[in-house]
Amino acid sequence: MPGRLIAVVGPSGVGKDSVMRGLGEAMPGLHLVRRVITRAPGLGGEEYDAVTLPAFEDMVENGAFAVHWGAHGLRYGIPQTVRFHLTKGTDCLANFSRGALAEAAETFENFIVLNITATPETLALRLAARGRESAEEIAGRLAVTQKPLPKGLEVIEISNDGPLDETLARAVARLQPVSV
Repeated sequence: MPGRLIAVVGPSGVGKDSVMRGLGEAMPGLHLVRRVITRAPGLGGEEYDAVTLPAFEDMVENGAFAVHWGAHGLRYGIPQTVRFHLTKGTDCLANFSRGALAEAAETFENFIVLNITATPETLALRLAARGRESAEEIAGRLAVTQKPLPKGLEVIEISNDGPLDETLARAVARLQPVSV
């Protein structure tokens, strides 16, 4: 049985990176997918491979990505190497955009979505604290927090308004493979 590609989604500031790191520690067999992003290196949050836009476009042209998309003025790619892990039966966790979920569901056989939520107040505080966006950019990100997910996907929804350890405990319980 192939591994599951678990697409982590949620609005900016919801804590996707923290939840993903915590799940990686709590579930040692889980592979954390390292995305390729047209973002400057070393900006914190997730570990990613920073590339220029021309380099990203070359990678697209050469089939380097299983799925890729654009959001918030940047380009993001899930490397083809994820397929190797999945064929070995390894569950893979990847930070995704809601806009790329339908394509990913068609691309991957065993695909589920981990939708992380939080109240607008929590999101606003977290976005301001990370210091990466202007007040105008934060307002833009908050304006799309209720964007719906595509229909027909297997979705696990987890709130991340409280302590991270409680969020992780709920997520681990929901993500544990069911023994037959």
